Amino acid sequence: MGGGCPFMPLTEFQKQIAVLLSRNRTPDSYLAGGAALHFAPNTLRYSNDLDFFHDSEKRVAEAYTEDAALLRDRGMSLEIEMNQPGYIRATVESGGNSTKIEWAHDSAWRFLPVLYHEKTGYQLHPVDIAVNKALALAGRDEARDFLDVLFIHREVLPLGALVWAASGKDPGFTPHSLLELLKRRGRYRPEDFTRLHLAVQIKLTDLKKKWLLALERAERFIDSRPASEIGCLYYSPGRRTFVEPASTQDPADSGTQPHFGRPGGVLPRFYQGDLLSESVVRVEL
Repeated sequence: MGGGCPFMPLTEFQKQIAVLLSRNRTPDSYLAGGAALHFAPNTLRYSNDLDFFHDSEKRVAEAYTEDAALLRDRGMSLEIEMNQPGYIRATVESGGNSTKIEWAHDSAWRFLPVLYHEKTGYQLHPVDIAVNKALALAGRDEARDFLDVLFIHREVLPLGALVWAASGKDPGFTPHSLLELLKRRGRYRPEDFTRLHLAVQIKLTDLKKKWLLALERAERFIDSRPASEIGCLYYSPGRRTFVEPASTQDPADSGTQPHFGRPGGVLPRFYQGDLLSESVVRVEL
């Protein structure tokens, strides 16, 4: 994700803020959530806010103080809506425009190191955003998370590989228990999507069909994997991508390698290159 990537589908005001605050981003204070996920022009929805994640509660407070000072220095106003250890939410306004910003503590455990983008500074890798989104949908029945996971299934990583990896981020889940929670999602009505800023018009019948097919494929995949590899991603050295190995093949036969996360993230074992350059570890699109 180097400088050649299209900019995220944000409002002009959100873009302005993201660029302004990029100077305060560090490897332990980075852009995450929908704003970092939806770089692709074929995303289903636009982000409602800017989310900045931090590796500790202390960093949340420090980053908010730095960002708030910078925003106010540019003549913007901030109204805090929630302020508690490890989480601050505020509305930023200027010239009749407004957006929400969240500063939150998230676990430093991840699959990959954070990326650097020339416009927004450090941001969470799409694979780790994808894992977080799957866990979010399992824990809350939100239409926006549902759309995001369908987008991820199509553009970032299939649902089966995502569920398999997510149990490494949250060991309280097994892939099967996480999938059972996800099977309860997808029962939405048109009004559930009215408050979302959608890039395209959606059809509930199409979404349901895609969701059921994704769940079916995911179940076949996790049933085919060895228990010793629960919680990993699968990396293809030849394609330099994370993939979902064919359910009838052993990872060794298909040329993929298990990739486990750790605090701070780690490059794939067979990766050659610089993660913070344009030739970064990418995902199969």
